[in-house]
Amino acid sequence: MANSAQLDPVNKDERGDLEAIVGHHFAAPELLERAVTHRSFRQLSNGADNERLEFLGDRVLGLIVSEYLCQSNPDWDAGQLSKGLARLVSATSLHAAAQRLKLGTHLRLGAGEEKTGGRDKRRLLADVFEAILGAIYLDAGLPAAAAFLQRALLAPALAAHAHGVERTDHKSALQEWLQQRGRAPVEYRVHRESGPDHQKIFEVEVWHSSARLAASEGRSKKEAEQEAARLALTLLESRTAE
Repeated sequence: MANSAQLDPVNKDERGDLEAIVGHHFAAPELLERAVTHRSFRQLSNGADNERLEFLGDRVLGLIVSEYLCQSNPDWDAGQLSKGLARLVSATSLHAAAQRLKLGTHLRLGAGEEKTGGRDKRRLLADVFEAILGAIYLDAGLPAAAAFLQRALLAPALAAHAHGVERTDHKSALQEWLQQRGRAPVEYRVHRESGPDHQKIFEVEVWHSSARLAASEGRSKKEAEQEAARLALTLLESRTAE
């Protein structure tokens, strides 16, 4: 691969550990080295980082997951397929997969990213997951990439979404986001009910660690909780974004 000699090689033992984690032995180990190299890494030149592999991995990810959903759910319509795809390939889903694999410990970062907690950043971990997928695809083709995705992403994500990934379940998404970070669950509180019995409107608040994150109204408690959860997750994700 072009420019691979410009990378300071990853220690052979460390590379072996990483190959064991991802479940693939690389015929071209420089691909794996590049996949875990962030652009901030100082010992680089001519852009020898993981951005091109992340770009490729993103496209491979969409193809494999789309094919998987179509084949495993022949009764789903296009809307259900789109929702399932969006959930499985979201930054939150990829970040969770990268955390399960402990990819952050293998990232090669510059001093600035190290100081600002780059090994735990959601975007960086999602990117390195996609870069590794792209590296596996280049090294061994689509079947190897699909096998990696099945192990590292699809099986755990589908197990976590027992209700079905095609459904919009913001409460589950918020709960998973908190669990992945070792945080306590939220509490849903009915703040107010208004209107006649046959047309009640419920206002529900989402509380976490003695702080109100969001509130929303709905014609049922479940509807209000779902929208409040969506708003709360958006808020939390914005606070932890780069």
